[in-house]
Amino acid sequence: MSDIDVSSMSERDLKNKVNDLRTEIGHLDRELKGIFRELKLHRTNTDDLKQKRDKLNSQVKELVAKARDEKSKRDDINAKIASLKASRSAVNEKTQMFSDNINELKTKRDELNKMSKGSVETLSKAYAADLELFLNADIPLKHEIDLFGRLLELKGRLGAAFDANAMHERLMETYSESKEVFESREDFGSEIGKLAEESQKYHLAMIDFYNQADELRKAADTAHSQISEKYAVTAPIREKIDPLKKKIAAFREELDVYLSKLNDIQVEKDDKKQEEQLVVAKEKLEKSGRLSLEDLKVLMEKGDLKF
Repeated sequence: MSDIDVSSMSERDLKNKVNDLRTEIGHLDRELKGIFRELKLHRTNTDDLKQKRDKLNSQVKELVAKARDEKSKRDDINAKIASLKASRSAVNEKTQMFSDNINELKTKRDELNKMSKGSVETLSKAYAADLELFLNADIPLKHEIDLFGRLLELKGRLGAAFDANAMHERLMETYSESKEVFESREDFGSEIGKLAEESQKYHLAMIDFYNQADELRKAADTAHSQISEKYAVTAPIREKIDPLKKKIAAFREELDVYLSKLNDIQVEKDDKKQEEQLVVAKEKLEKSGRLSLEDLKVLMEKGDLKF
């Protein structure tokens, strides 16, 4: 703007130009202040949204941490359950082995009881009585042959009865040995059931925390979207600032040129007026010697009067 030619402009034209520029600069200043007020309003709303978003994200982090803690507790319980199930599986194999052994012993005992068709005591008495009769009684040959056959039969049945008793004793021993194993299986089931309930409690708590976190995360995302929308809305407004500032600066630079010229004109006018006052003061001094304070001041400033 320094290349503006103001040499041919009159004082009136200069003043009009100054007034026009000041009016325009005032208008642009008000427009700029309005933009800043509008941006401040948006910024206040944006700051509120940022605070809301950050608070929600902080709450999400806390809830996720709690959910992970519940998950860790659940996983620890599940690891115990898995260990107990493995132990129970080993016990189940033992109980199955005992069950198979017991069933086998029962089957053999029952088969021997069918073969013996009586107890050892009863069969022993019957065998002893028939043996006494066979050895000492005077009986017919046919009866003796029949008696010998019955003795052989009783001997087989008695042997089966003894074997059945032995099998029963082994069965009782097996029952006794298996009792602790069968009871421990029940203990495993009870403990696993309790732990499963505890695991479910931690699992549900974890799910609840994650669900709460998801809801808050959605709200935080919404706030963030609103912030982005605010920036999108204010972007065109902010883009007006620099052009306005440049325009105001250009107008002020142009104004300075005109003001400088007006100042030069005013200085020239003041100098001319002072010269005129000096001439008048000299005439007064020469003619009458009577001077006003203003006349004295003029003469002293110009060095035409010394004391």
